[in-house]
Parts: sequence; C-alpha cells; structure tokens
Amino acid sequence: MENRRVLIGMSGGVDSSVSALILKQKGYEPIGATLELFTSSSCCNIETYLDAKNVCNFIGIPHLTYNYKEQFKKYVIEDFINCYKNCKTPNPCIECNKYMKFGAMWEKAKELDCNYIATGHYAKTEYSEEYSRWVLKKSNNLKKDQSYVLWNIPKELIEHVLFPLAEFENKEEIREIARKSELKVANKPDSEDICFIPDGNYKKFLENNSEIRPKQGNIVNSKGEVLGKHTGLYNYTIGQRKGLGIAYKVPLFVLGFNPAKNEVIVGEEKELYKKEITVNDINLLLVDKIEEEMEVEVKTRYSTKSAKAKIIQNNDKIRVVFDEAQRALTPGQSAVFYINDIVVGGGKIEK
Repeated sequence: MENRRVLIGMSGGVDSSVSALILKQKGYEPIGATLELFTSSSCCNIETYLDAKNVCNFIGIPHLTYNYKEQFKKYVIEDFINCYKNCKTPNPCIECNKYMKFGAMWEKAKELDCNYIATGHYAKTEYSEEYSRWVLKKSNNLKKDQSYVLWNIPKELIEHVLFPLAEFENKEEIREIARKSELKVANKPDSEDICFIPDGNYKKFLENNSEIRPKQGNIVNSKGEVLGKHTGLYNYTIGQRKGLGIAYKVPLFVLGFNPAKNEVIVGEEKELYKKEITVNDINLLLVDKIEEEMEVEVKTRYSTKSAKAKIIQNNDKIRVVFDEAQRALTPGQSAVFYINDIVVGGGKIEK
C-alpha cells in the first residue's frame, strides 16, 4: 500500500494553508511543518507560527516547528552578502528552496517516514512518458508561476514533491476555498518582500550584518571617462537609471562594475543589451547533460518574459546564445531553461 504521508511546509499564509487542506481532502496524511529561519522576518514570527498551528489544528493535522536559523544563515544569508561583495545580484528564494524547503525539509520528512514533501508554490510535477522521467513544469496559473525559483532543487526529489495548487488558474480560487472552509487566513495578504528584509532596505541590512560599508569611488563610462561619484558598489544594480546623480546629454544606466578600481560603469540604454551569457552553478532536471546544442526558452528574472535561445554545455558551464539581444542581464541572477512548460534546468549568470 502506498505511503501517502506528506510533510508540508506551512508559512501561515493562505497558499500553504489551502495546500494542506487539499492534501487531506485527497486522502494524503499531511503533517504541517513550519521552519524557523530568521528572527522577526515576514515569514518567521510569532504570528506566522500561530497562524500555521491554528490552521493545522482546525483541519485536524499535526503541526511541528523546526529551528533552522543556523542553516539559513549559512546557506542563504551568507550567500546574499557574498553576492553583493562580488558585485552580483542574488535571488535568496532560490537558495532557500534548494537548501531549506527542498533540502532540510526533505531530510526531516524521511525521518518522519513521509514519502512526500509539499509546499504552496505554484508549479507542477508529473511523470513524462516522452522523457521517461519525473519533470518539473509551470503552474496552470502562469501569472503566479514559481517554477523559475525551483530550478535548483535536486532532480531525484521531483517524484516526491507535491504542489497542491498546480491546477488552479488564479489566486482568487485559492482564497475562495479558504473562505468556504472557514480558514482564518483566507484574506491574509501575500508576502512580496525578501523575507529577512521586511522593510525592503537591503542596503541597511548589508551594512548591519556584514563588513560592507559605503566606499566612494568613480562612476565612469565604457571609455573610462569619469562622470561622477558613487556611494559604494553594493548600492547599484545593472540596468539602474535613477539615483546616479549625473547630469548628462542622454539617460545613463548602470552597465557593470570594476571592483579592482571600485568603479561603477554606466552607458546608454543600447549598451545594456547582450546576445550571449555564460551560466555556472548549473542544475539540470530534464536531462543529465546537454550533449548537443539545444533550443529552449530562457527566463533571466522572475518578472521578465522568457526569450528564445540556444544552450551549449561545456563541462560545468552553459553558454546561452539568444535569438535577440536581451536587456540588463545581471550576474548572480538565475537563467532558467524551458522546453514548452517543462523546466530543463538552470544556473547562475556568471557574465
């Protein structure tokens, strides 16, 4: 008889709460788990713990909490800080998914004899006859689809992951289920910020939690001409236009950095476009290796549309050649590869 026990990540929000309810209604044996990751963050505070526990009590399933603050600091916070030290723009949700929600939580699930883990992410897993393996796919709700932040999970885990919200077309359907089921979190607002920076001020966070400090240097153009002064490389990101403090004949944008000279490099918008990037820290889900050139769609930020490209693997890196030049491709951000709605894999933009 199939083991239908599932450990579900509970944040106290409406998505994870309805996910737990759906699992129970489908005959699974859910156990709610709330991970303590960072004190006073938007998803780790007394209110979220109580909301998660109350939902579990209401629908009649167990609820457990686990303290993973040290692991979160090591794998997510330190990576976030190191990215900014190295003039990269991180996406901490991707590290959190890899190491915490689909790493530490899966280890805990096995201890509890669970065959599955589940989250309230908008994504889908299924067995593909075409590829003879379990695959990660986009959610039916394309506006909320979160497959982009899940590319880094271990491929052997996909068959053990359940996404109960995969088939829903919009968020209002989820809230309606919560209201009809009398879940008190039905109208709780979504969390949009970086969970450990609830006020959105990442610069203050870096200054308070690392040795990163404002260090003035030159703003230069691609010819090396000095156009102004900056307040510290970590205060700028590729594609940024506002806040440069430069009066110039045409609008200027941040193109990149020269850490050795402590310079911010700026230029015209047309200089922001590139046809090619190199991707490292790769994780392939659909294939074990890209043996020959592959045509895919590539998403380079969570909020941008995907673009057609060819990908070529060279040992532990992938070269991405876009059909059309793309704007503000940013080191540290993820490039995620798709064939139709299936996630091929992804990696971090190196350059």
